[in-house]
Amino acid sequence: MNTRNILLGVNVDHVATVRQARYRAHPLDHGDEVEPDCVAFALASETAGADGITMHLREDRRHVQESDVRRAHAQIKTRLNLEMACTSAMVDYALQLKPHSVCLVPEGRDEITTEGGLNVVGQKARVGEVIAAMTAAGIKTSLFIDPHPAEIETSAELGAPWIELHTGAYANAYFHEGRIREFETLRKGAELAHSLGLRVNAGHGINYTNIAEVVTLPHLHELNIGHSIISRSLFVGVEQAVREMKACLR
Repeated sequence: MNTRNILLGVNVDHVATVRQARYRAHPLDHGDEVEPDCVAFALASETAGADGITMHLREDRRHVQESDVRRAHAQIKTRLNLEMACTSAMVDYALQLKPHSVCLVPEGRDEITTEGGLNVVGQKARVGEVIAAMTAAGIKTSLFIDPHPAEIETSAELGAPWIELHTGAYANAYFHEGRIREFETLRKGAELAHSLGLRVNAGHGINYTNIAEVVTLPHLHELNIGHSIISRSLFVGVEQAVREMKACLR
């Protein structure tokens, strides 16, 4: 049994995806006939024990809207983790909003969801500028990266306090050849990050099955999970889905 207190961040982006499928052109993003409300989902997740709420405000606003983020920031009682690209517009938005933390992620207009880690090595100067700006404002910065040594080492060099290891390759290989290799890559990445003084979070593709192995990763502080919890909530309700995932962490 896992005896560590691994935290659960609930990502509510795809609640907004369902809303946008019907109400993308609607003048309101909540209330009246507009549903579902991702902020209401966030509040229910907190009631069930979520330790934080993650929202990704994409440049194309394909799911979460600025007003969603503002309402969540004003209403939630835990922590708001804002996922964002390293653009000037998003930096300005984060500095104005002042969430508890930001997670810098790559963005591709052709992807359904974030499908890879941030290229920290290739964007070293820009990522460093964003980290510095957030640190000066008292906002913690996490970097969503693939578990490769060069990315982890550069993250530490730039002074990022946290990283979030991208678990997508492992999740995709879970029922196929390559699972053991991908898990070992994550394990080594977590060990390296910890040795460099980084706090280790993880996320992407984690579900109620593979989490049993994910929680054995060393030095794991927090998991950010969205799609699987939202999917489960369709059958058992939001609070039960979150409680079940929290139980998996223990």
